[in-house]
Amino acid sequence: MLYLVGLGLGDAKDITVKGLEAVRRCRRVYLEAYTSVLTVGKEALEEFYGKELILADREMVEQEADSLLKEADVCDVAFLVVGDPFGATTHSDLVLRAVKLGIPYKVIHNASIINAVGCCGLQLYNFGETVSIVFWTDTWKPESFFDKIEKNRQNGMHTLCLLDIKVKEQSLENLMKGRKIYEPPRYMSVNQAAEQLLAIIQNRTLQGEKPEITENTVCVALARVGALDEKIASGTLQQMSTVELGAPLHSLIVTGTMHPLELEMLKLFSVDSSSFENNVCQRTT
Repeated sequence: MLYLVGLGLGDAKDITVKGLEAVRRCRRVYLEAYTSVLTVGKEALEEFYGKELILADREMVEQEADSLLKEADVCDVAFLVVGDPFGATTHSDLVLRAVKLGIPYKVIHNASIINAVGCCGLQLYNFGETVSIVFWTDTWKPESFFDKIEKNRQNGMHTLCLLDIKVKEQSLENLMKGRKIYEPPRYMSVNQAAEQLLAIIQNRTLQGEKPEITENTVCVALARVGALDEKIASGTLQQMSTVELGAPLHSLIVTGTMHPLELEMLKLFSVDSSSFENNVCQRTT
């Protein structure tokens, strides 16, 4: 049996009872280590679970998945995922491969950032398409995520922006030369995401466009959701470029039309209460 087990968002104890029982009866336990991170290290998980964990990076899962699945054909194997197993589309491929090989699987769900964003007071059913904001480079500055945020806002919907994670990435030179040398991990901050959005707004304004999102659009910054040092800040997009949130992981929400209750909740986390003075709530039901 292959178990895909969600670990939740905080520390070792966020695993469900059902998930912990599955982990403890598995012979092999893999910890997926490239779509997200917990606020505690591998050692803390091993101590609490009473199991040795095998780190599974992107390269291993993509290139050696068949080996992992062959193990699951003869014994119980757990694949641990921060958040929920299907919070990242990557893991659907593992399920499809298991089915193709005739290996039974079971998914044990947990909280993920997709539903935990409700902690800021915005109502989950008012969210549109989730987008990913990627790190720009000197030669690659995509804007497709901005178009999706604009579309959500035009429909009155909020947008959850998942911020880029670079773990075990190779430089172009090392990749071309086949050298297994990896860059240090990088995690996009809310400040960096806001700066990229502001740059797009400025460029499009200079081109004569009127972007749906401006520097005064109300946004919400979240850091380490589910952890003891969770931090939430609300304010304008401009304020998000300088707000202090500390260590990763960060997420950003660009708001749409807000219900009065949503607005009242966001004021609890405001960087500056004047940020909300010119934002009119249109949704009343």
